[in-house]
Amino acid sequence: MTDARIVLTTLDSADKAQALAHALVERRLAACVNVVERAQSIYRWQGAVQEATEWLLLIKTQASVLPQLESAVRALHSYELPEFLVLTVDAGSAEYLRWIADNVPVETTTLRERQ
Repeated sequence: MTDARIVLTTLDSADKAQALAHALVERRLAACVNVVERAQSIYRWQGAVQEATEWLLLIKTQASVLPQLESAVRALHSYELPEFLVLTVDAGSAEYLRWIADNVPVETTTLRERQ
């Protein structure tokens, strides 16, 4: 296993997805965010089956910043309960994993400094 992680979240518009993706990369909480447009979601919410078109974000990051990343997603997200699922990365090309690490530095930067 590596220190790289992929975090998933969804938003209800392209503008919100782009804004969140830019904010996370600018704050160095993510090396890259892929925005996958128009994912069709079917889910249970408040006792009823719902359906929505959403934009899926695939956030490439490091394990060390997950608490700050989650705080930023919660603060910037419009949903009452935003998706925040963390997938471990078992392996990958050494160059790509190094690129993620170089762009999400492991340092003693506080959340306030990243926001």
